[in-house]
Amino acid sequence: MAFDSRSKELNRRLYNFLDSSPTPFHAVLQMSRILEKAGFTQISETEDWNIHQGGKYFVTRNQSALIAFIVGDSDHAEYGARIVGAHTDSPALMVKPQSEIRENGFLQLGIEVYGGALLSPWFDRDLSMAGRVVCQSIEGELSSRLIDLKRPVAFIPSLAIHLDKTANKNRSINPQTDLSPIMLQFKKNQDLREVLQSECLKDALAIIDYELYLYDSVGAKELGLQNEFFSSGRLDNLLSCFVGVEALTYADSKHFCALVCNDHEEVGSISASAAGGSFLESVFERIFVGKPLSSLLTRSMFISCDNAHAVHPNYKRQHDVRHQPVLNKGPVIKVNAKHRYATTSLTSSIFKKICLDAEVPVQTFVSRSDLSCGSTIGPITSARLGIPTIDVGIPQLAMHSCRETAGVRDPAYLGRALKGFFNFPKPVAV
Repeated sequence: MAFDSRSKELNRRLYNFLDSSPTPFHAVLQMSRILEKAGFTQISETEDWNIHQGGKYFVTRNQSALIAFIVGDSDHAEYGARIVGAHTDSPALMVKPQSEIRENGFLQLGIEVYGGALLSPWFDRDLSMAGRVVCQSIEGELSSRLIDLKRPVAFIPSLAIHLDKTANKNRSINPQTDLSPIMLQFKKNQDLREVLQSECLKDALAIIDYELYLYDSVGAKELGLQNEFFSSGRLDNLLSCFVGVEALTYADSKHFCALVCNDHEEVGSISASAAGGSFLESVFERIFVGKPLSSLLTRSMFISCDNAHAVHPNYKRQHDVRHQPVLNKGPVIKVNAKHRYATTSLTSSIFKKICLDAEVPVQTFVSRSDLSCGSTIGPITSARLGIPTIDVGIPQLAMHSCRETAGVRDPAYLGRALKGFFNFPKPVAV
């Protein structure tokens, strides 16, 4: 597939999406806007649903998880459902509720590490802050607001090597004592709520509580001598969320198609908005009222999209020699004998067939037999719903760093595969 103007335009929208989505809350807001522009109607879990054949809808939970679906005109009992899944959260540094630390004239923040983050890349970065705040009006009404300071407001300076001669030898990082960002030099007892109030909110609103994340303020950038790579924060897994929602807007509405973007995958998927919760199941129960879900789902297929480990040229020994995915060579099918990935030979064959028809190259990842691997929402969703599942993802480097890298061709490759899946003319069950 040539890297044409449409692929470049797709990447431009991707970069804007990444820059506008510093938190799961912002990511869901951006996806909602894409869906509304494509003719999807937002519905609420708290209201009655008037679902009709051929309709396009989406629903959110906790402002951090989203399910979008097209009801489709085909017989669901024969053609099943085509579902793509991803997750909105990424490893990050979260601000503690009582966060202010005052040391040596600095106002610092107490943070908690969210997910399995690589910690060393967070040092000496220009950090901004974003998230959700809950406010109270003068009348006593509570409301939630999304905020994004956008500019650099904090940093975590490294200790000079003169003061730590072993800094380059097996250095450990204590999240409690070593990762408190410096936010300002204070002349009075300023606190974080005052800063947020002055930066983001009207005087008539008082902050009651917040969920705030630090993030690298440098936006998505292309790099390499020929701009063949791009880097950004939160590629794992906002890249999959964006490609999934874009692909759904191109579905032909013949079959039931859905996109589910769960929260809290990076911390175990146990929450109301996570894959281990009830969100997807409860939405299906409301769509297919009076119909046995089990028979529908066994004739369906779920593609769990979560980025894969590209081979690192400096650490090739960390990969199985026969399974070394490369950037810009297409999506990766992820396989694991312990079912940390949900791929089976049946679901893999279907995906390979779809990619062949779409002229998309496919790669495979299996961990070294002496190393464990991560997991995804795939096995959790498959076990909970009994739906045939495959785990795939775009190859990337520096997974779980505050800045990750992927190939510029791979978003278009994955997008073509997912469009082919949503528009596959035959039943997806084998």
